[in-house]
Amino acid sequence: MAAGKLMLAWIALLWLLEVVDVLSGHALDGLGVTPRTPSELVDVVPSAFIHFGFAHLAANTVPLLVLGFLAALAGLRRFLLVCALIVLVDGLGVWLIAPAHTNTAGASGLIFGLFGFLLVSGFVERRPWGVLVGILIAAIWGGSILAGLAPTQTGVSWQGHLLGLLAGVAAAFVFRRRAARRALAS
Repeated sequence: MAAGKLMLAWIALLWLLEVVDVLSGHALDGLGVTPRTPSELVDVVPSAFIHFGFAHLAANTVPLLVLGFLAALAGLRRFLLVCALIVLVDGLGVWLIAPAHTNTAGASGLIFGLFGFLLVSGFVERRPWGVLVGILIAAIWGGSILAGLAPTQTGVSWQGHLLGLLAGVAAAFVFRRRAARRALAS
């Protein structure tokens, strides 16, 4: 129940921010990350909450809602830590490697990160239900995730997608449950 409420509130916040962005003449779009500009480091976290229009936000809504809900079922504290790691690594990575003079924003880096987290965490923790969830997630979203990693789409940050995915896989190891840590240590 708490996972569902959290994700509905998160999605509502994103839509509210986009309404504010439109009403302000897209003033919030400046919170995206412009690579290698030191003053842009403060936008690393806010950029994950800003979208470039309602179509951009709509494309991210369902995957974020579903993947976020599934990841939050394992515990809200852990989920928030996983999200924080993904958003920071993704945002800093985009700041470092995205093409110059671009502006990157949106929840897709987090979505790719949650995909990676859910895909790997069941295996890392040796939990059958987690493995099953990872397989189902791969079957449902694997094709679109792979397509989102292709550097051929203009206007899409494949760097943000790739870095988010890698950060999510790393988060599965960093935030694995204690029982799994003991099993891996022996």
